[in-house]
Amino acid sequence: MMTSALGRWSGILVIASALSPVPASRAAETHQVVMTGVAFEPRQLTLHVGDTIEWLNQDIVAHTATARDKSWNVNVLPGRSGRMVMRSTGTFSYLCRYHPNMVAEVTVEP
Repeated sequence: MMTSALGRWSGILVIASALSPVPASRAAETHQVVMTGVAFEPRQLTLHVGDTIEWLNQDIVAHTATARDKSWNVNVLPGRSGRMVMRSTGTFSYLCRYHPNMVAEVTVEP
């Protein structure tokens, strides 16, 4: 029985695609934002879905990290930290409810 040239090539293509490197999935990361001097540092942050933001309060007063659209809110007491896993893409402006001039922005990419 004779195999056509097309049949031989399709078998080679299947083997080649099975051996192609598959990109490794990205490991989730934790990004820190320091609350100090009644400010967020850094004020702008870019991360990926599944990453965690950890806010570290180095001030002597309580702060929050509250999305302007009220989709999330994290209370952080003095000398403590608060965390949140980012589950949605988009750009989110946030502020401290106790200190409304304390503002920042996080961009969450896929």
